[in-house]
Amino acid sequence: MRMISRFVREQRRYTKDELKKRFEFDSEEALERFIRTLKTFGVLKSVRNTDVQQEMSDIADEDIEITDGSEQSGVCLYVFVYVGVITCGRRIIKVYPKYLLSKYSEEEKIDKMRRIVKVLERYSNSEEQIINIYNGDGDNKSFNLLAVILFLLKDYFEYGVYTNSEEIIEVNGEGDILWGKTIDESFALLSENKPYYMELYTRKTVDDDMDYFKRLHEYVITECSKQLKEAELTELFGLETAEISDAEMDDFGDKEYILERIFKELNVQYNTRKQILLKTIYAYISQDKKLFDDNSGFSMYGTTAYHAVWEKMCAEIFDNKLHKTLRQLQLIKLHTAQPRPKVDYMIDGQLIEVIGKPIWENEEKEISVPAQETLIPDLITFYEKDGEKQFIIFDAKYYNITLEKRHGSDVIKGNPGVGDVTKQYLYHLAYREFIDVFGFNKVRNCFLMPTEGDEIIKYGKVRMPILEQIGLENIQIRLLPGDKVAEMYLANQKMDIGLLEL
Repeated sequence: MRMISRFVREQRRYTKDELKKRFEFDSEEALERFIRTLKTFGVLKSVRNTDVQQEMSDIADEDIEITDGSEQSGVCLYVFVYVGVITCGRRIIKVYPKYLLSKYSEEEKIDKMRRIVKVLERYSNSEEQIINIYNGDGDNKSFNLLAVILFLLKDYFEYGVYTNSEEIIEVNGEGDILWGKTIDESFALLSENKPYYMELYTRKTVDDDMDYFKRLHEYVITECSKQLKEAELTELFGLETAEISDAEMDDFGDKEYILERIFKELNVQYNTRKQILLKTIYAYISQDKKLFDDNSGFSMYGTTAYHAVWEKMCAEIFDNKLHKTLRQLQLIKLHTAQPRPKVDYMIDGQLIEVIGKPIWENEEKEISVPAQETLIPDLITFYEKDGEKQFIIFDAKYYNITLEKRHGSDVIKGNPGVGDVTKQYLYHLAYREFIDVFGFNKVRNCFLMPTEGDEIIKYGKVRMPILEQIGLENIQIRLLPGDKVAEMYLANQKMDIGLLEL
């Protein structure tokens, strides 16, 4: 069977017939097995097939999951809750983010998806995540061959092939002189009471080109390259192929022998990078699978929480200051602030620690226990213009928001809930004294949402009159070009807050 590779959009509603046609299934049984596998690993959800759901761009808790009986009767829609690449047998699913709404060409989709993959890689590295050798857990666990292949290839292109070195002792060579051996075993001529040695023992280190593990690594890299090339994923992941070996698996012995050799090598290898590489090769050999065999299980490279990636990108490009100390921020207290501050702000305390935790007390106040958690903003930053200091509270919201006229009525879709709005007001309230003490002139509160366009859009605002009345700043809405944000994140660049026109 040939490989079938298709793009789908995160959070779009697909009918069963659409999935059947898109991924070219000949039978209902194969389609059902495909859907069941995707649902098992949490990348596909089913919702009721209603007019409301057809227009939704997000999934609410009450939307999932509908019963199996409803699925059988065909009254449901299927939603990918994932961004990244999935392999299921010989079908490759490339899921791009939900804010990319236009009909793009295949070349444009590949270009955008390549950028998303780079973002996912950097996000994974920044969060200190490790290789996910397995997807799922328990009975639903599956070997994540795609993640292993990508790790092995990236490791190879960064560090090269696995090498074991051996030391060679030479006479009058170009390596380091072994003075102890030279003195003990060489003949010296004395001149003016100084010894002169006619033969010097030297030591040099050379790589063993015929080393078993070097050749095994080259074989594994070649196999990984062939599989990624067959899947037409090399361009998407920005990798070259490296077909550097003509060896076959049998050249290294049977599987049990190879695994035993790797295990023994691990016991004498103390280099951390080599240990990780050997363990990954062990996992690859032990599974004895090909990436796109029909029965090889399920692999993926991506996330079911792209909202967290969006938050990370926004925090980076707007220079989030939540985890910086007041000393690092170089803030100066204004002792003229009235009334006198109730809180003594510690110079080495982080900005995030300014918001106190809820305190639980009994009626007699004999017992007082602070909660483990409190309000935590997505990001806070400062902006100064014309001598005016602004305290800016951002919340990165991964929503497709729409404000429009429909049949003579004003309609809002894809918007954050009331809890998100009230929390954003409360962040201002929590920092209000701090803002006065350190002399900020203005406060700005803003939701940051992605758009597929090229420009920043001043989309409007959301306000709650009851909180507006006590002097809290209403929440502005800015749509940021998703591609530009990703590019700046990958390049470690900062966005000029002045462009937001807050």
